[in-house]
Amino acid sequence: MIDPDGIKFEKRRMYYAAFFPSILLIILWLIWLWEWNFHTDLHWMGVYPRTAFGLPGVLTEPFVHANAQHLFANSVPLFFLGWCLFYFYKDLGYAVFPTLWISSGFITWCIGRASWHIGASGLIYGLSFFLFFSGVFRRSIPLMAISILVAFLYGGMVWHMLPVWELIEENISWEGHLSGAFSGFLCASLFRKYGPQRPADPFENEESEEDEEIMN
Repeated sequence: MIDPDGIKFEKRRMYYAAFFPSILLIILWLIWLWEWNFHTDLHWMGVYPRTAFGLPGVLTEPFVHANAQHLFANSVPLFFLGWCLFYFYKDLGYAVFPTLWISSGFITWCIGRASWHIGASGLIYGLSFFLFFSGVFRRSIPLMAISILVAFLYGGMVWHMLPVWELIEENISWEGHLSGAFSGFLCASLFRKYGPQRPADPFENEESEEDEEIMN
């Protein structure tokens, strides 16, 4: 029998999870449209490693993109991975998301080459690696299913974390990708005891009681 209240609750969860990623994408596209309309370049809002003037980019880097193609390429994974974060991890997402944002930008500032690093790619890598490793660490079947889905959809991203991309395409920040990936792994480890956990095994207590009886 279908539970109408349950369906309504799940719909509310889906809308709730989509709200923040949608707002973020609207802001990103408004910024790009402002750049395009006024023929300006906001690359100076990115990260310029190991400089004082490039440090504020830790906060503003994901807002700036090179062009519409760059932003569009980031929009779909940013929305999907953001939705997964807020749907499956609910309110924990409001702690994880800013942590990924700041840590990926700061690590890029520490290890990046002397150039402007812009775009939300580091954040995307952070989200994908958090979702993957968080499901593995928690050993929850639904969350591990998300880990497998993320690995299937975005597993190829791993190759863009290698320094070889500096030789192939200079405009790809492999340092930003690597920083985001490490941030995602770190957040998955730090927050593993918070939020959804693996359901308790109903037979675990029975097995322990049987073991005690045998020992007695």
